[in-house]
Amino acid sequence: MRPYELLIGLRYTRAKRRNHFISFISLISMLGIALGVAALIIVLSVMNGFQKEIRARILGVTPHLQVSGDSGQIVDWQPVLDTVAKHPEVRAAAPYVNGQGMLSLNESVQGVMVRGILPDAENRLARMGEKMKAGSFADLRPGEFGVVLGIDLARALGARVGDTVLLITPQGQITPAGMLPRLKQFHVTGVFEIGMAPYDNALALIHLNDAQKLFRMGDAVSGISGNLLDLDRAPQVAVELETQLPPNTYASDWTRQNANYFSVVAMEKKMMFIILSLIVLVAAFNIVSTLVMAVTDKQADIAILRTLGASPASIMKIFMVQGVLIGVIGLGLGVAGGVVIALNIGIIVPFIEHLFGVQFLSKEFYYISELPSDLHSADVIVVASMSFFISLLATLYPSWRAAKVQPAEALRYE
Repeated sequence: MRPYELLIGLRYTRAKRRNHFISFISLISMLGIALGVAALIIVLSVMNGFQKEIRARILGVTPHLQVSGDSGQIVDWQPVLDTVAKHPEVRAAAPYVNGQGMLSLNESVQGVMVRGILPDAENRLARMGEKMKAGSFADLRPGEFGVVLGIDLARALGARVGDTVLLITPQGQITPAGMLPRLKQFHVTGVFEIGMAPYDNALALIHLNDAQKLFRMGDAVSGISGNLLDLDRAPQVAVELETQLPPNTYASDWTRQNANYFSVVAMEKKMMFIILSLIVLVAAFNIVSTLVMAVTDKQADIAILRTLGASPASIMKIFMVQGVLIGVIGLGLGVAGGVVIALNIGIIVPFIEHLFGVQFLSKEFYYISELPSDLHSADVIVVASMSFFISLLATLYPSWRAAKVQPAEALRYE
């Protein structure tokens, strides 16, 4: 691009127009692009924040990978545990026993997922000690039949630390009167809170030895769970472990167990990107309108430039500079505003809530009561590139029209 084309394009952008309506449309175009870019950056950052927060809560209890047996049990589990624990990318590993039952206290009855664990190993795995609201996680001892309940489950039962609850399991006993369920009393030794309904509402933790006795599993366990140094490497680690494990066992990772949820979140993010991109597209139409009116207003100038030797390509570049400059200014304002708001949304939202006396995410209805934000530089680059490309495309048709102006026709009535 020659210097005079750039200089004339910048001069047309800065000059005071006889038609103030064109200047107004230019301003609206800039603000529209800025609004669209800022909205895209903020919404994508908030969705990233929600995804990160929910993933952290899910993986706060759900292990990164699990090793299970074909029959639902692993009898000789100690070698399997050693194999998993020795993998260089595994941070911690622990055995577990899974089962179902019903907890009863007074007249309250709740269905529960019973999980037998080794407290020390599970604490290294999921840091359950940090999630305790009452009692101590270390009070789960073999043979004492203690139980740690989710906070919502404890509230539904009306149970507190020290209370005795009755656990009913479907593994029944055959008697002359028929099949009867097994009943066992457990002492509540603690209450935990994960922040996710499936766990807080229905999870009961007991010692591994007590679970083996309760479900008549002998020395077998349901599986081995493990956490990784890098959870994003879980699929690759699961594949590597399957080549080292016995034939009757298989490994699965958290991406398989929660595949539907994370697929939905990814789809929502894509759809929000497409929908909010329409704001930028509408602003780009304003750029088209601005340049079409500018070309009409500058007919005489175009004719004079052509008579002085300017080529049609040079005329086209002059108006492309004007349109791109509008897009770049709006893009710069949008990126700056979006990044600032996304980085400070934890301060801005509470201020708005306090100012208007409202709460956007009430603790009574939402598990995440604060609006999270996780700004990714890749999202900013994609949004900025897409907006610049749309702005550039918007300049092509008006600039092409300017290049087609005939000097004789333009100067006939001057």
